[in-house]
Amino acid sequence: MSSACSPGCGAEADVDGLYPWLKAGHLVALISWMAAMLYLPRLFVYHAALVPGPHAAAQSETFKVMERRLLKAIMTPAMIATWIFGLILAWMSGYYAAGWLQAKFVLVLAMSGIHGWLARMVKDFAADRNTRGHKFYRILNEVPTLLMILIVILAAVKPAIW
Repeated sequence: MSSACSPGCGAEADVDGLYPWLKAGHLVALISWMAAMLYLPRLFVYHAALVPGPHAAAQSETFKVMERRLLKAIMTPAMIATWIFGLILAWMSGYYAAGWLQAKFVLVLAMSGIHGWLARMVKDFAADRNTRGHKFYRILNEVPTLLMILIVILAAVKPAIW
């Protein structure tokens, strides 16, 4: 296998048909992770936009539960599964040395960093320490989308990079 692995070179690594199943697992985990990464900032938009009043405290508590459950039950396990499946696929296919996969790896690291930042924001909302307005979260909501687009392009097109 060459160090940059040409398209199709991963076929030798398909141990008893395992590779397509691992790829399916990676895609399911990725879709789950991205759905949560797009939904959590949207919850923050609504949470930050609450107008003080008689029902605001109850609504805030509902948002806190939704944010915590989304993070702990879906987003974090999906991120971990995405990483595990992705690293196994990179190793099995031999693509780990390809420039496109190294660029994708950097973008996925950035996505993971944003995941951590969002987790910190969940804690801030839970402790009533949020200092940002809903407009900030509307803009933040676009960052995972842009990263996802770039990651998908790299994975689908596999451009020759360095």
